[in-house]
Amino acid sequence: QVQVVESGGGLVQPGGSLRLSCAASGITFSHYVMNWYRQAPGKQRELVARITSSGSSNYAGSVKGRFIISRDNAKNTLYLQMNSLKPEDTAVYFCNAEAEWDVGLKYWGQGTQVTVSS
Repeated sequence: QVQVVESGGGLVQPGGSLRLSCAASGITFSHYVMNWYRQAPGKQRELVARITSSGSSNYAGSVKGRFIISRDNAKNTLYLQMNSLKPEDTAVYFCNAEAEWDVGLKYWGQGTQVTVSS
């Protein structure tokens, strides 16, 4: 049974930092592209950051230079270090595992709430 579980969300002041984690089980983690998405109230879900099995990463323009995605294949865990947070970063953040050999094979976590507010 595949499980993808996010953690680390919470309330933070503007300019602050948070680190999200995503633990995956039931899959060969190292064979999956891992993604962070977010969805703010009333908006569509958007891709925030992506990292391939070899460690290549890319970011949405709105977070580039502030967020860092990383992965630990030995621990089957994905991370998102979020710095210089802004109120517009407020959203539910979702972890997504996408099979390298089949982009249609995806697994989602339940999401973790990040709220940036003073």
